[in-house]
Amino acid sequence: MPLLKLILQISLAVLSLLAIMFVLLHKGRGGGLSDMFGGGVSSSASASGVAERNLNRLTVTVAVLWGAACVGLGVVERFL
Repeated sequence: MPLLKLILQISLAVLSLLAIMFVLLHKGRGGGLSDMFGGGVSSSASASGVAERNLNRLTVTVAVLWGAACVGLGVVERFL
């Protein structure tokens, strides 16, 4: 079972980094971190609707997988 625990810990770390990256890639809605890096300057170069929807889907998928990894790691810690 130490292998399962290691796999869950590594996947949790990777999913955490992916979630941070995907959230920061979202189009700025005014103020916040995206404006700090020039996200509010170019409104004509913003992402298309399809790209934004795909990014939303990826972000939600990574968030659900991250939650599942958290629950899985908790179950492994508790019962195994």
